[in-house]
Amino acid sequence: MSSTKYTLENLMYLMSRLRDPETGCPWDIKQSYKSITSSTIEEAYEVVDAIENEDFDHLREELGDLLFQVIFYTELSREESRFSFHDVVHGLTSKLVRRHPHVFPDGTLESRRDPNSVMDDAAIKASWEDIKQVERESKGDKGVFDDVPNSLPGLTRAAKLQKRAAKLGFDWSESAQVLDKVGEEFGELQEAFESGDADHTASELGDLMFTCVNLARHLGRDADELMRQANQKFQSRFTHVHNRMTENEESMHSSDELEVFWREAKERE
Repeated sequence: MSSTKYTLENLMYLMSRLRDPETGCPWDIKQSYKSITSSTIEEAYEVVDAIENEDFDHLREELGDLLFQVIFYTELSREESRFSFHDVVHGLTSKLVRRHPHVFPDGTLESRRDPNSVMDDAAIKASWEDIKQVERESKGDKGVFDDVPNSLPGLTRAAKLQKRAAKLGFDWSESAQVLDKVGEEFGELQEAFESGDADHTASELGDLMFTCVNLARHLGRDADELMRQANQKFQSRFTHVHNRMTENEESMHSSDELEVFWREAKERE
Protein backbone atom coordinates (compact mmCIF):
# COMPACT_ATOMS: atom_id res chain seq x y z
CA MET A 1 0.00 0.00 0.00
CA SER A 2 1.31 3.46 -0.87
CA SER A 3 2.47 5.62 2.03
CA THR A 4 1.57 8.78 0.12
CA LYS A 5 -0.55 11.26 2.09
CA TYR A 6 -2.79 13.03 -0.36
CA THR A 7 -3.50 16.73 0.10
CA LEU A 8 -6.37 19.07 -0.65
CA GLU A 9 -4.56 20.13 -3.80
CA ASN A 10 -4.44 16.47 -4.87
CA LEU A 11 -8.19 16.19 -4.34
CA MET A 12 -8.82 19.27 -6.46
CA TYR A 13 -6.58 17.84 -9.20
CA LEU A 14 -8.46 14.52 -9.02
CA MET A 15 -11.73 16.39 -9.50
CA SER A 16 -10.42 18.17 -12.57
CA ARG A 17 -9.31 14.80 -13.97
CA LEU A 18 -12.75 13.30 -13.39
CA ARG A 19 -14.28 16.21 -15.30
CA ASP A 20 -11.77 16.14 -18.17
CA PRO A 21 -13.92 16.10 -21.36
CA GLU A 22 -11.64 13.64 -23.13
CA THR A 23 -10.17 11.35 -20.46
CA GLY A 24 -12.47 11.85 -17.48
CA CYS A 25 -15.32 9.81 -16.01
CA PRO A 26 -18.43 9.83 -18.27
CA TRP A 27 -20.75 10.09 -15.24
CA ASP A 28 -18.88 13.01 -13.64
CA ILE A 29 -18.62 14.82 -16.95
CA LYS A 30 -22.41 14.79 -17.35
CA GLN A 31 -23.16 16.24 -13.91
CA SER A 32 -24.35 19.79 -13.19
CA TYR A 33 -24.99 21.89 -10.10
CA LYS A 34 -28.59 20.70 -9.88
CA SER A 35 -27.93 17.05 -10.65
CA ILE A 36 -25.76 16.53 -7.57
CA THR A 37 -27.81 18.49 -5.03
CA SER A 38 -29.64 15.35 -3.85
CA SER A 39 -26.27 13.71 -3.22
CA THR A 40 -25.16 16.72 -1.21
CA ILE A 41 -28.21 16.50 1.02
CA GLU A 42 -27.73 12.76 1.45
CA GLU A 43 -24.05 13.16 2.36
CA ALA A 44 -24.86 15.87 4.92
CA TYR A 45 -27.39 13.61 6.62
CA GLU A 46 -24.92 10.72 6.63
CA VAL A 47 -22.47 12.98 8.50
CA VAL A 48 -25.17 13.73 11.07
CA ASP A 49 -26.06 10.04 11.35
CA ALA A 50 -22.43 9.09 12.05
CA ILE A 51 -22.21 11.78 14.75
CA GLU A 52 -25.45 10.74 16.43
CA ASN A 53 -24.28 7.10 16.43
CA GLU A 54 -20.84 8.21 17.72
CA ASP A 55 -19.30 6.25 14.85
CA PHE A 56 -16.22 8.43 14.51
CA ASP A 57 -14.30 6.14 12.16
CA HIS A 58 -17.27 6.31 9.81
CA LEU A 59 -17.53 10.06 10.42
CA ARG A 60 -14.08 10.57 8.90
CA GLU A 61 -15.23 8.88 5.71
CA GLU A 62 -18.54 10.75 5.60
CA LEU A 63 -16.83 14.11 6.08
CA GLY A 64 -14.66 13.23 3.10
CA ASP A 65 -17.75 12.48 1.02
CA LEU A 66 -19.28 15.81 2.02
CA LEU A 67 -16.05 17.66 1.23
CA PHE A 68 -16.07 16.03 -2.20
CA GLN A 69 -19.44 17.66 -2.86
CA VAL A 70 -17.90 21.08 -2.17
CA ILE A 71 -14.96 20.26 -4.43
CA PHE A 72 -17.39 19.15 -7.17
CA TYR A 73 -19.38 22.41 -7.07
CA THR A 74 -16.26 24.55 -7.08
CA GLU A 75 -14.83 22.61 -10.03
CA LEU A 76 -18.03 23.25 -11.98
CA SER A 77 -17.75 26.92 -11.13
CA ARG A 78 -14.04 27.08 -11.98
CA GLU A 79 -14.80 25.64 -15.41
CA GLU A 80 -17.30 28.46 -15.94
CA SER A 81 -14.83 31.08 -14.64
CA ARG A 82 -17.20 32.02 -11.82
CA PHE A 83 -15.10 31.28 -8.73
CA SER A 84 -12.62 28.72 -7.46
CA PHE A 85 -12.29 26.63 -4.30
CA HIS A 86 -9.70 29.13 -3.05
CA ASP A 87 -12.24 31.93 -3.53
CA VAL A 88 -14.67 29.98 -1.35
CA VAL A 89 -12.03 29.53 1.37
CA HIS A 90 -11.12 33.22 1.23
CA GLY A 91 -14.74 34.32 1.46
CA LEU A 92 -15.47 31.97 4.36
CA THR A 93 -12.38 33.00 6.33
CA SER A 94 -13.09 36.70 5.78
CA LYS A 95 -16.68 36.28 6.93
CA LEU A 96 -15.74 34.37 10.08
CA VAL A 97 -13.08 36.91 11.03
CA ARG A 98 -15.66 39.67 10.53
CA ARG A 99 -18.27 37.85 12.62
CA HIS A 100 -15.89 37.24 15.53
CA PRO A 101 -14.62 40.69 16.58
CA HIS A 102 -14.30 39.33 20.14
CA VAL A 103 -11.64 36.90 18.85
CA PHE A 104 -10.06 39.04 16.08
CA PRO A 105 -10.36 42.57 17.55
CA ASP A 106 -8.48 44.31 14.71
CA GLY A 107 -10.44 42.50 12.03
CA THR A 108 -7.38 40.56 10.91
CA LEU A 109 -6.63 36.85 11.20
CA GLU A 110 -3.42 37.64 13.09
CA SER A 111 -4.98 39.82 15.81
CA ARG A 112 -5.84 38.29 19.19
CA ARG A 113 -8.10 39.26 22.05
CA ASP A 114 -6.83 39.85 25.54
CA PRO A 115 -7.03 36.40 27.23
CA ASN A 116 -8.05 38.14 30.47
CA SER A 117 -11.04 39.90 28.91
CA VAL A 118 -14.50 38.74 29.98
CA MET A 119 -16.53 36.93 27.33
CA ASP A 120 -20.24 37.66 27.69
CA ASP A 121 -22.33 35.07 25.80
CA ALA A 122 -25.35 37.35 25.41
CA ALA A 123 -23.26 40.20 24.03
CA ILE A 124 -21.44 37.86 21.63
CA LYS A 125 -24.74 36.48 20.33
CA ALA A 126 -26.20 39.97 19.90
CA SER A 127 -23.08 41.12 18.03
CA TRP A 128 -23.23 38.04 15.78
CA GLU A 129 -26.85 38.75 14.86
CA ASP A 130 -26.16 42.45 14.24
CA ILE A 131 -23.30 41.59 11.90
CA LYS A 132 -25.42 39.02 10.05
CA GLN A 133 -28.19 41.59 9.66
CA VAL A 134 -25.77 44.06 8.09
CA GLU A 135 -24.61 41.30 5.73
CA ARG A 136 -28.21 40.48 4.76
CA GLU A 137 -28.93 44.12 4.00
CA SER A 138 -25.76 44.45 1.93
CA LYS A 139 -27.04 41.54 -0.20
CA GLY A 140 -30.35 43.28 -0.69
CA ASP A 141 -32.26 40.97 1.66
CA LYS A 142 -34.70 43.51 3.03
CA GLY A 143 -37.52 41.12 3.96
CA VAL A 144 -37.32 39.52 7.38
CA PHE A 145 -37.33 36.00 5.88
CA ASP A 146 -35.51 36.68 2.60
CA ASP A 147 -32.48 34.58 3.47
CA VAL A 148 -34.35 31.58 4.92
CA PRO A 149 -34.13 29.01 2.08
CA ASN A 150 -37.41 27.50 0.87
CA SER A 151 -35.56 24.24 0.21
CA LEU A 152 -34.79 23.56 3.89
CA PRO A 153 -36.48 20.51 5.46
CA GLY A 154 -39.87 21.54 6.83
CA LEU A 155 -39.05 21.21 10.54
CA THR A 156 -35.75 23.05 10.16
CA ARG A 157 -37.30 25.90 8.19
CA ALA A 158 -40.15 26.22 10.69
CA ALA A 159 -37.64 26.66 13.51
CA LYS A 160 -35.67 29.27 11.55
CA LEU A 161 -38.81 31.26 10.74
CA GLN A 162 -39.83 31.18 14.40
CA LYS A 163 -36.39 32.25 15.62
CA ARG A 164 -36.35 35.18 13.19
CA ALA A 165 -39.81 36.31 14.32
CA ALA A 166 -38.78 35.92 17.97
CA LYS A 167 -35.86 38.31 17.46
CA LEU A 168 -38.41 40.94 16.50
CA GLY A 169 -40.43 40.32 19.66
CA PHE A 170 -43.06 38.00 18.19
CA ASP A 171 -42.82 35.13 20.64
CA TRP A 172 -44.21 33.60 23.80
CA SER A 173 -42.39 34.40 27.03
CA GLU A 174 -42.78 30.93 28.59
CA SER A 175 -42.78 27.33 27.39
CA ALA A 176 -46.06 26.70 29.22
CA GLN A 177 -47.78 29.20 26.92
CA VAL A 178 -46.57 27.28 23.88
CA LEU A 179 -47.82 24.03 25.40
CA ASP A 180 -51.23 25.66 25.85
CA LYS A 181 -51.09 26.66 22.18
CA VAL A 182 -50.36 23.03 21.27
CA GLY A 183 -53.54 22.05 23.11
CA GLU A 184 -55.49 24.78 21.31
CA GLU A 185 -54.21 23.64 17.91
CA PHE A 186 -55.03 20.03 18.74
CA GLY A 187 -58.59 21.09 19.58
CA GLU A 188 -58.91 22.82 16.22
CA LEU A 189 -57.55 19.71 14.49
CA GLN A 190 -60.12 17.57 16.27
CA GLU A 191 -62.96 19.89 15.19
CA ALA A 192 -61.77 19.84 11.58
CA PHE A 193 -61.46 16.06 11.64
CA GLU A 194 -64.97 15.64 13.02
CA SER A 195 -66.32 17.97 10.33
CA GLY A 196 -65.11 15.55 7.65
CA ASP A 197 -63.31 18.31 5.73
CA ALA A 198 -60.08 16.65 4.61
CA ASP A 199 -58.37 19.84 3.40
CA HIS A 200 -59.21 21.73 6.58
CA THR A 201 -58.00 18.79 8.66
CA ALA A 202 -54.70 18.73 6.79
CA SER A 203 -54.27 22.48 7.30
CA GLU A 204 -54.94 22.21 11.03
CA LEU A 205 -52.52 19.29 11.28
CA GLY A 206 -49.84 21.49 9.73
CA ASP A 207 -50.59 24.22 12.28
CA LEU A 208 -50.22 21.70 15.10
CA MET A 209 -46.90 20.46 13.74
CA PHE A 210 -45.64 24.05 13.40
CA THR A 211 -46.57 24.76 17.01
CA CYS A 212 -44.84 21.58 18.18
CA VAL A 213 -41.65 22.87 16.52
CA ASN A 214 -42.10 26.08 18.49
CA LEU A 215 -42.44 24.11 21.71
CA ALA A 216 -39.23 22.22 20.93
CA ARG A 217 -37.49 25.57 20.35
CA HIS A 218 -38.68 26.91 23.70
CA LEU A 219 -37.43 23.75 25.38
CA GLY A 220 -34.02 24.32 23.81
CA ARG A 221 -34.28 21.29 21.56
CA ASP A 222 -33.97 20.83 17.82
CA ALA A 223 -37.24 19.55 16.35
CA ASP A 224 -35.55 17.72 13.50
CA GLU A 225 -33.23 15.94 15.94
CA LEU A 226 -36.21 14.98 18.12
CA MET A 227 -37.95 13.59 15.04
CA ARG A 228 -34.91 11.50 14.14
CA GLN A 229 -34.78 10.17 17.71
CA ALA A 230 -38.48 9.29 17.56
CA ASN A 231 -37.93 7.53 14.22
CA GLN A 232 -35.08 5.52 15.69
CA LYS A 233 -37.17 4.63 18.73
CA PHE A 234 -40.02 3.40 16.52
CA GLN A 235 -37.61 1.44 14.32
CA SER A 236 -36.08 -0.28 17.33
CA ARG A 237 -39.46 -1.10 18.89
CA PHE A 238 -41.04 -2.37 15.70
CA THR A 239 -37.99 -4.49 14.92
CA HIS A 240 -38.70 -6.30 18.20
CA VAL A 241 -42.38 -6.63 17.26
CA HIS A 242 -41.45 -8.04 13.86
CA ASN A 243 -38.99 -10.50 15.39
CA ARG A 244 -41.69 -11.73 17.77
CA MET A 245 -44.14 -12.04 14.89
CA THR A 246 -41.74 -14.28 12.98
CA GLU A 247 -40.95 -16.57 15.91
CA ASN A 248 -43.83 -18.81 14.86
CA GLU A 249 -45.39 -19.64 11.52
CA GLU A 250 -48.64 -17.76 12.05
CA SER A 251 -49.31 -15.46 9.13
CA MET A 252 -51.62 -13.19 11.13
CA HIS A 253 -51.48 -11.89 14.69
CA SER A 254 -54.28 -10.28 16.64
CA SER A 255 -54.08 -6.63 17.63
CA ASP A 256 -53.86 -7.77 21.26
CA GLU A 257 -50.79 -9.88 20.47
CA LEU A 258 -49.14 -7.02 18.64
CA GLU A 259 -49.83 -4.73 21.58
CA VAL A 260 -48.14 -7.24 23.90
CA PHE A 261 -45.10 -7.32 21.62
CA TRP A 262 -45.02 -3.50 21.54
CA ARG A 263 -45.14 -3.27 25.34
CA GLU A 264 -42.29 -5.79 25.51
CA ALA A 265 -40.23 -3.56 23.24
CA LYS A 266 -40.88 -0.51 25.45
CA GLU A 267 -39.96 -2.46 28.58
CA ARG A 268 -36.68 -3.59 26.99
CA GLU A 269 -35.64 0.06 26.72
